[in-house]
Amino acid sequence: MKADNSTFGRFKAGATDIVIDDVAAIAKEAGDAIMAIYNGTSEADWKKIADFKADGSPLTKADTTANKIICDALRKKYPRIPIVSEEDPIPSHEERNEWTHFWCVDPLDGTKEFIKRNGQFTVNIGLVAGDSPLAGVVYVPAAADGPVMYKGVKGLGPPVREIDDPLGYDSYKSIFCKTFDESDAGLTIVASASHGSEETEAFIGKYKDCKRLSKGSSLKLLMVAEGAAHVYPRLAPTSEWDTCAAQAIVECAGGEVLQFDGGKACDAGKPVVYGKEHPLNPFFVVYGKRETRKAPSKKKDLLEDGSGVNVPAVAAGVLGLGALAFLALS
Repeated sequence: MKADNSTFGRFKAGATDIVIDDVAAIAKEAGDAIMAIYNGTSEADWKKIADFKADGSPLTKADTTANKIICDALRKKYPRIPIVSEEDPIPSHEERNEWTHFWCVDPLDGTKEFIKRNGQFTVNIGLVAGDSPLAGVVYVPAAADGPVMYKGVKGLGPPVREIDDPLGYDSYKSIFCKTFDESDAGLTIVASASHGSEETEAFIGKYKDCKRLSKGSSLKLLMVAEGAAHVYPRLAPTSEWDTCAAQAIVECAGGEVLQFDGGKACDAGKPVVYGKEHPLNPFFVVYGKRETRKAPSKKKDLLEDGSGVNVPAVAAGVLGLGALAFLALS
């Protein structure tokens, strides 16, 4: 939706006015550039699409092109808000400690999925306030049914899932996490398509008769946000730019992204935080709306008729009064 016509997602980051649809438009421009490379590269050239960074992770022209589009646009539109991007040098921790807000950008999340040409990659633009995600935009340019935009801002209600209608209308809906009890059978658990681990298998094993799905990139967090999955354990390394935007959307939808023991030292059970000395995240688990249901009482004398009235106790009292009256008359 064009920002000029939007009534959703107008907010402030310090003294800066932001419309989330303006950020979404930047993500879409980057996504369009990614798709031009994705669809316009020959099979012969695709075999040499990736270089590798110092840490061994792949890097493509799509990553660098999308990064330039996003960072140039954010700097032009929001010059007061600094940027942390996967593809740029990270300012020192001392400098970042002075920031009240910053953009956290992954211009192409799921580069391995991009290289596999399976469509499971995203453009992530998150906004951090203090050490917590405030807003997020995640664009899925190669979704099976056409491009999809997710966007959310804390304090402005549920996040939105939006598609472009071929007739030129925007089709969007609010999304919500599913409510569940962890003891429920048949829960849907989503896990990484490219980064499995023994810890993940052990975690999933505690759920009864669960249905398991596999996805790449931040799509896994989005599945929890829109109720397509109940839980996503990520017991393997990620970085802040992998999770920031989607975490904002999950939290807007009523879910949680919580640190989990294992890997990097963490504050287990607390939300994943940002602006850390090193951008590596601890292990974490994404949950929808968890609840603990009360088990029904097994005591025979606590049966109720649904109105809160103890039926057997009342019946016994009535019978007792009747017996007394009979004795008084006899």
